[in-house]
Amino acid sequence: MTTALHRRRRRAALVATSLAGLANFAHAEIVVSANDGKMVLENGTAVVRKQPLPDTVSVIDFTDGALKLLGEVPAPASVVGPPPSVAIAPDGAFALVTGAMKIDPADPTKAVPDDKLSVIDLKSSPPKVLATHQAGAGAAGVSINRAGTLALVANRSEGTVSVFAISGSTLTPAGKIQLGDAKSGPSHAVFSRDGATALVTRDGDSKISLLTVDGTKVEYAKRDLSAGIRPYDIDLTGSAAAVVGNVGAGSGDNDTISLIDMTAKPIRVVSTVTVGQTPEAVKMSPDGSHVAVTVMNGSNKPSASPFFNDFGLLKVYRISGTELTPVAEAKIGHWCQGMVWSKDSKHVVAQCMVENELIAFAFDGKALTRTSTLKLQVSPAGIRTAEP
Repeated sequence: MTTALHRRRRRAALVATSLAGLANFAHAEIVVSANDGKMVLENGTAVVRKQPLPDTVSVIDFTDGALKLLGEVPAPASVVGPPPSVAIAPDGAFALVTGAMKIDPADPTKAVPDDKLSVIDLKSSPPKVLATHQAGAGAAGVSINRAGTLALVANRSEGTVSVFAISGSTLTPAGKIQLGDAKSGPSHAVFSRDGATALVTRDGDSKISLLTVDGTKVEYAKRDLSAGIRPYDIDLTGSAAAVVGNVGAGSGDNDTISLIDMTAKPIRVVSTVTVGQTPEAVKMSPDGSHVAVTVMNGSNKPSASPFFNDFGLLKVYRISGTELTPVAEAKIGHWCQGMVWSKDSKHVVAQCMVENELIAFAFDGKALTRTSTLKLQVSPAGIRTAEP
């Protein structure tokens, strides 16, 4: 065989392998994890690592409840703020990832607010950063509407929500909404099913603000809901209800999650249940029948604290009308962050910071059964799938 022919055949084989990989990627059920390489938990205190690692964004195949890393790209990420610091476009073409904090250029032992919003191309192999935008200080929770035309970013360190218009995979700044002072702490924003309204949690002053949406015009409706102490993460799957996690004061008391009736006029909180210490993340199943919650359970406290437990919890509650009923729970790791459901509502994956690990569970409506784990090089802090 001639050298030239050998090279041609090798190139053809590489192209075929690449195309096969892209085909598998296209048919995979994709999870995107934003990973913080800056922060570590030292006996109950989050501190900057002595030797920080680059933040990364991981693209993961979650098909049939098995976890497989498909690719990673360096991009700003942060454990500060609720875990939905990732949003995926409805067509799965790209993801948005926020970076709420960065290492202080004047003092590498400290972290300070950042405003980064990265656009990640999920169709390329490996994934790549398409663009980096400025949102607001402490850019945290991010969501894209079902039409794929608008994104909202909650800016925890300046009391605002940034609005971005979307065309294809291109973002254009479309203004900011002022919700309160810099201490009001807007944490996460979610669109209603029809995209006409949005809800924003404010963990600094314990409010949930209602926004109206008309095209790219987003306004504060001057109406706030009250659910519990420090509403933080919030999620909405169907048109009937939203769920919010109230992280509380961090004083060892049991905290709560609340159900919001989106069909009521006006929209209102209709039920609240106790779930344990610090419900970090809440996520409704795609079929709208259950809510999963990652509960810190004191796993992020000093080991000598009377409120410390050597494990976190993943809990599942059934939604029955306006009621939340406990169904299942499983032990997970320490300082655990977000979780997502599979499209068929039969699997859940949770991410834990201390263990640098994602843990997948099967859910049969009655119990959670661990199915697989995936170790990452740095700590998983934010997570999302393409949502129905």
